Amino acid sequence: MNGPDTPIIVVDLRIPFFRLVFFFVKAALAMIPATIILIALGMAVAAITAAIFGGRHFDFIIQRWPA
Repeated sequence: MNGPDTPIIVVDLRIPFFRLVFFFVKAALAMIPATIILIALGMAVAAITAAIFGGRHFDFIIQRWPA
C-alpha cells in the first residue's frame, strides 16, 4: 500500500430485483424508529433551550405586532 493509488472504475453492478426491493423495504422500516429518536432529541433540545432562555420570553424570536 506504499505505491500510488490505483483508480477503480465500477462498470456493472448486478443486484436481483427482489433483493433490492427487500433492501428498500428494510430501509423504510428502519426510518421509523430513527425518526422517533430524532424527534425526541429535537424535543429535548427545545426543552433545554426553553429552560435556559425562559419558556415564555421568546420576544427576540417572535416579533409581536401591535393591534
